[in-house]
Amino acid sequence: MGKIVDTAHDAIARVAQLGDRAHRIFTEFDPSRIIELAQAAETRVAASTTPPPLAGLLISVKDLYDEAGITTTAASRLLSDRPPATTDAEVITRIKRAGAVPFGRTTLSEFAYSGVGLNPHYGTPGNLFDESRVPGGSTSGGALTVALNIVDAALGTDTGGSIRIPAAVNGLVGFKPSRNAVPTDGIHPLAPSFDTAGPLARDLATVVRIFEVIAGQPAPTGFPGPARKFRLALPQNALTNDLHPDIQTEFDRLCDVLTSAGHELIPLDLGFLTEAAPLNRILVAAEALRIYGEDLERLEKVGDPRVLKRLRYGETLSETDVAQAYSRRDEVIAHFNRQMSGFDALVAPTLMIPAPTIAEAEADFDPINAMMLRNTSLLNLADACAISLPTAGLGKAPAALMLGLPSGSDWQLLSVAHQVMSLLPPLRR
Repeated sequence: MGKIVDTAHDAIARVAQLGDRAHRIFTEFDPSRIIELAQAAETRVAASTTPPPLAGLLISVKDLYDEAGITTTAASRLLSDRPPATTDAEVITRIKRAGAVPFGRTTLSEFAYSGVGLNPHYGTPGNLFDESRVPGGSTSGGALTVALNIVDAALGTDTGGSIRIPAAVNGLVGFKPSRNAVPTDGIHPLAPSFDTAGPLARDLATVVRIFEVIAGQPAPTGFPGPARKFRLALPQNALTNDLHPDIQTEFDRLCDVLTSAGHELIPLDLGFLTEAAPLNRILVAAEALRIYGEDLERLEKVGDPRVLKRLRYGETLSETDVAQAYSRRDEVIAHFNRQMSGFDALVAPTLMIPAPTIAEAEADFDPINAMMLRNTSLLNLADACAISLPTAGLGKAPAALMLGLPSGSDWQLLSVAHQVMSLLPPLRR
C-alpha cells in the first residue's frame, strides 16, 4: 500500500472510534469505496511528472454534490430513493484530477435550509467544543470531519452562511467564494441565485489550494503579496449591532489587534443591508419552492417540519412580491459595491451569538436560526465573497472574524485574510 491509501485507512479508523456519532456526521460512509478512491489517487499521483496540487488530501463531501454511483439525498428522506448519480459533479471531477480523495458524504440541515445544523433524520452531531451545542449549518457534518481531524478539508455550500457558520462554531477557516467562481454543475440546489460552493479547512493555506482547483483559478503571481496596511470597513447599523456581549467583547479585542498592527478601521454605514434583510427570506423561499413545490404534501410526512415551514412561506408570496424582491436585491448589490470602493475588506463578527445548545435550538428554532444566519446572510444578499477566520475566544469556544468584499474580489480577499490571520490569537484545539 502507498502513503495515500495508508492515510485513508488511518482516517477510516478514526471514524470507527466515533461510534454512534459517526451516523450523525455522515449520510454515507463506505470504507471500501474510500479505499478504491485512495488507490485511484495513488495511481494518479504516481503517474504525474509533478505532484498534483491536492495530492493525497482527504476531502469530505457534503451530500449535495453528485458522485457517480451514489444517491444525492440532501440529508432528506424525500430524496433518499432517487436514482444514483451517473456522473460526478464538476467540483468532484476537479479535486479527483488534482489527486484528492473524496472521503464520505456528510450530513447537513435538510436541503441545506438552516444555519443551525439540526437534522431529525440523522441526528445532530454537536460541535467540536461541546457536543450538546449546535454544529452550525448547513454544512454541519463536513465541519465536524475537519474539526475532528478526520480529513484535511470539506466541500460545503453557502446560501446564507452554510460554510462560514459551521466554520465559526468549530474553529475552522470557511470560505464563500464569489457566487459564480466555482461551478455548481451536479450540485443539488436550494436557491440558485444565492448558492455557492466552497471549502472548509483547519488552515487558510489548504483553503487556498482547494479554491485554486475547484475554481480553476491559479493564485495570481506573487500571491499573497507583501505585507501592507489595510483600509478596513467597520460596518455601522449592520453586522456589528445587537451583538451578544461575549461576541462584542471578542470583536472589540480583534479590532484592537488590527489597529495596533497599523490597519485603519473606518466606520461605514451599511444600514441599507439591515433594511433589505427580509429580501433573503423572500427570494430563498421562492427559489426553494420552485424545486420542492410539488413535494410539500409528501414532506408533511417525511420532512423536517422546520424546513417545511420555511418552504411554505414561499406559497404566501405573489409573483409581484418576488419580482420586486429581485429588483430590490439588484439595487442592494450595486449599492454595496459602491460603498466598498476604496476598501481592502470589511470586518465583522461571523456570528452575532455564540452557538446555542441543541435543546435551545429545537425549542426556539425560528429566532435562533435567524440570529445564527444574520451576519453571514447579509453578505449573501449583497452577492459578496466572504471568509470566516478562527481565533482564540473567551473560555472553551472559539471566536471568528469575517472579512468580505464585492463579488469578483476573491484573490484580494484571500490576500487580506492571509495577513489578518497572522495577527489573530491562535486557536487552541
